[in-house]
Amino acid sequence: MAISLSVVVLLGIIMVVMIRSGSLKGGPSIVAVLFGFFLASSGMAPSINRFLTSIADTINDISF
Repeated sequence: MAISLSVVVLLGIIMVVMIRSGSLKGGPSIVAVLFGFFLASSGMAPSINRFLTSIADTINDISF
């Protein structure tokens, strides 16, 4: 849950910055949010969640 919440916050911040800079307009951003909302309730949601979790685990396992 912590990973999901931080990703949502990060993507929200990126979207706000893109809207304010003018590289993303309000209409397309609303479409993107609605697409993500409906995609989350589809049958693909568990696969996407597993994919993103595996990427987060891979990044977490990297040691410097």
